[in-house]
Amino acid sequence: MSLLVTSTLAAILVEQRQPLVLAEIGLPRQLDVGQVLVKIHRSGICGSQLGEIDGAKGPDKYLPHLLGHEGSATVAAVGPGVRKVKPDDKVVLHWRKGPGIEAATPAYDWDGRKVNSGWVTTFSEWSIVSENRVTAIPADSDLDVAALFGCAVTTGFGVIENNAQVRIGESVVVFGAGGVGLNMVQAASLSSAWPVIAIDRFDNRLELAGKLGATHLINSAREDARARIQEILGGRGLDVFIDNTGDPSIIEMGYAITGPQGRVVLVGVPRQGRDITIHSLPLHFGKRLAGSQGGEAEPHIDIPRYEALFRHGRLKLHELLTDRYPLARINDAIAAMRDGSAAGRCLIAMD
Repeated sequence: MSLLVTSTLAAILVEQRQPLVLAEIGLPRQLDVGQVLVKIHRSGICGSQLGEIDGAKGPDKYLPHLLGHEGSATVAAVGPGVRKVKPDDKVVLHWRKGPGIEAATPAYDWDGRKVNSGWVTTFSEWSIVSENRVTAIPADSDLDVAALFGCAVTTGFGVIENNAQVRIGESVVVFGAGGVGLNMVQAASLSSAWPVIAIDRFDNRLELAGKLGATHLINSAREDARARIQEILGGRGLDVFIDNTGDPSIIEMGYAITGPQGRVVLVGVPRQGRDITIHSLPLHFGKRLAGSQGGEAEPHIDIPRYEALFRHGRLKLHELLTDRYPLARINDAIAAMRDGSAAGRCLIAMD
């Protein structure tokens, strides 16, 4: 069956370290096995996309391609074999795998030029995604907040719950209080961690972290973060250090100040060629250093849990949505994330 939608406005990564290009691109004529056509309502912008634009992992062999991995949408059509969702379902789009088919990735047409895509992309008005990257949500769900369940909430809470395994009364440092880091702060607070120390270079982000449960705030542009943490802890070793920056010097500092049974969780990814140097002996006696992959979230299990918490007033998510832009101004949104003027999550509203 041919698709009724033939084209979409999209933001395309054409060249690394350059602005995204807004263009109308053609959709495939029909859906392949396991593919789902969605009308996107909202998309978040994650630090991962900034890393892709900047080439943090090295040269990009898939250019030009689409970006974005968290959003809310309505299902317009489903391909052969799709059983999880049906047309008119409201869904969360996420990059972590859920149940269902992992379909072939779609290719779009840009005046005869192929535009590549992954299993989920959200920087466009319409998108073809894999069945295992969509999770149905109640029809009356808040579509602004639903977009956050694609990464910001599931990653932030997953890091606290699955990677760090925070226990009541443990001390937690979150270094980097962007959209994901703010959810780590909120999750640590809900887990009754103490103290919950948020660190960032921007006061507006720290102010928001305080509203979401941080007990102490450190501006690393003005203060010696290590000295201030140790002052707050009063000589005790830190239990959990979470790095969202990918800066090797910050990772090394976090590793040094955690206690003998402390956990260091790496969420930010260092640029290619920038390695960390640590003394590994403590790893043999209980200290842990590990990378996180989206908080090891399981979307089909975690999204309904967090959505229920939000409905019952236990999660503060509207507060995270501090900036909203149309798709046509997505480069302005990215610039606001870079210069710190965006305190929380930037939301791209397609409609």
